[in-house]
Amino acid sequence: MKRIVFFSFLSIFSLLVTFSDVMALPLSTDSRWIVDENGQRVKLACVNWVSHLEVMVAEGLSKQPMDAIAKRIVSLGFNCVRLTWPVFLVTNDTLGSLTARQSLESLALLESISGIQANNPSIINLPLLNVYQAVVSSLGENNVMVILDNHVSKPGWCCSNSDGNGFFGDQYFDPDQWITGLTRMASMFNGVPNVVGMSLRNELRGPKQNVNDWYSYMQKGAEAVHSANPDVIVILSGLNYDKDLSFLRNRPVDLTFSGKIVFEVHWYGFTDGQAWKNGNSNQVCGRVVDNMMRISGFLLDQGWPLFVSEFGVDQRGTNVNDNRYLGCFLGAAAELDFDWALWTLVGSYYFRQGVIGMNEYYGVLNWDWRETRNSTFLQQISALQSPFRGPGVSKVHLHKVIFHPSTGLCVLRKSMLEPLRLGPCTESEAWNYSPQKILSVKGTYFCLQTDDLAKPAKLGIICTDSNSKWETISDSKMHLSSKAPNGTAVCLDIGFNNTIVTSNCKCLSKDNSCDPESQWFKLVNSTRSSTMTKTSSLFSSILNFPARDFLWKFSGSV
Repeated sequence: MKRIVFFSFLSIFSLLVTFSDVMALPLSTDSRWIVDENGQRVKLACVNWVSHLEVMVAEGLSKQPMDAIAKRIVSLGFNCVRLTWPVFLVTNDTLGSLTARQSLESLALLESISGIQANNPSIINLPLLNVYQAVVSSLGENNVMVILDNHVSKPGWCCSNSDGNGFFGDQYFDPDQWITGLTRMASMFNGVPNVVGMSLRNELRGPKQNVNDWYSYMQKGAEAVHSANPDVIVILSGLNYDKDLSFLRNRPVDLTFSGKIVFEVHWYGFTDGQAWKNGNSNQVCGRVVDNMMRISGFLLDQGWPLFVSEFGVDQRGTNVNDNRYLGCFLGAAAELDFDWALWTLVGSYYFRQGVIGMNEYYGVLNWDWRETRNSTFLQQISALQSPFRGPGVSKVHLHKVIFHPSTGLCVLRKSMLEPLRLGPCTESEAWNYSPQKILSVKGTYFCLQTDDLAKPAKLGIICTDSNSKWETISDSKMHLSSKAPNGTAVCLDIGFNNTIVTSNCKCLSKDNSCDPESQWFKLVNSTRSSTMTKTSSLFSSILNFPARDFLWKFSGSV
């Protein structure tokens, strides 16, 4: 026991030093936003790291050093980890006192023991609770925030309606034991600055679930966590595998504290079965987003933060259902600018569902945890890892950016003489979208116009014709449509080398095999500055850009 206390003290001291200069913690809430101590928005851009399976050791420690994994998380743009844990880890003394070696030996995972001895020798003989603390400490030393997620009670893979972990009163889900577990975890990490939140329970489900018990027990759990550790935000999940929070619309939670409550929801392609694969993408997207707003997204409008604590796709890129869902999800994520956690970091498992070394195709990292599986996916989410708006993000006046979900890029202009093209959203133009449906570069007279079919879109200054009016059409609300000078209806599209062109609008209805994503654009509210918004003025647009371009054109250099 002395060793545990000593380790915790060192962890706390180390994290206090590390975080004091980089973050104004703890976090709290300001209406629908999560903010730091200075009232500045902190967007949770997290990745899930699994530590709730039978081994009860964070996955991957047999493949890579703990510090290397933490540094890789940072290099991929994530600022946060949702670190899972089972109740029995802290309530069952027999399990909690096992060392990592003993836990792995009990499952005959000899190769994993050798791997941890090679990559993380300092933890192989530590009790499991100390190993968990060590992971949190390593993340803190790399300035990564942590949300402690109570995933299950009995260690093992989640989730089914009949696994005994689903709802209060199930075989392994004793409410009093759960409260004890939450209290112990909250107390253990009280004073550890990078532990910024606690998620009370993952994916409540099963035949016993009901709204009255949800209020009774979740409110008790929230109060227990806050009493043991008032610094953490408290995250409450919904019913039906964390898809349904609709009951909160007219009956808010009743708690003794405020400014610390966040609600979480999960959203995958398979949440809607095979609808994406079997249906028209525009129609499915419209229907799914409308349903999400009805049963959970409405909380944003009511002034509550919403944390999409699980979303993800098969990183191999071969799952049609996932691929079609992803573009729709990213469009909604950009527009709503909610906090999120990707499932998952994990490239492989020690032991999952009876399989040793199972490959995780939803994992950002590959089987040996050395490389990423899909760099294209990482580009798609990169623009969403920073906030578009919120307290403290008011660097410039409210404007629109034109976001392209299937690439994760935004519409930019390099000069008046070059075609518009996609590029990093950090360099995006600030656009204005008027009630007359005119998309203009903010601070200038230039508006977006369509030319002839399959030709590049252009900027012009006569913005009263039909080719300057852009309607948001289709059920997905992500087609930007205008009329070419000859009267043909066209949609914004992507051409060669990521240039912005106009094409015949596609996949608007019925066709289930059609892929509309090249034409999916989302107008996103933003107040964050970019390299372009700083220079977008009438003077620079009319004078500076043409001057540079004409000089380049005739002299060969600038």
